[in-house]
Amino acid sequence: MRLLVSLFTPRPQHRSFALLDRNGRCQAFKQCSLQPMGEGWVEIEEIRLNWLNQPLPASARVQPLRSRARGRQLLAI
Repeated sequence: MRLLVSLFTPRPQHRSFALLDRNGRCQAFKQCSLQPMGEGWVEIEEIRLNWLNQPLPASARVQPLRSRARGRQLLAI
């Protein structure tokens, strides 16, 4: 019964984050539902291990939610 209930309960959506050092190089990755505490964490589209100790590509970052909402708002007008 517990298995059946677990199939229909919503699962938390995990987001991907990268920890950047002062020079913008990726030091660590984390997947969680909320943004990690501390400085240097940025949300990214996906985790790629070849980004470790490398500068994070600008295309990897997720746009802030405020920008997305405003873009949708402009399209609705």
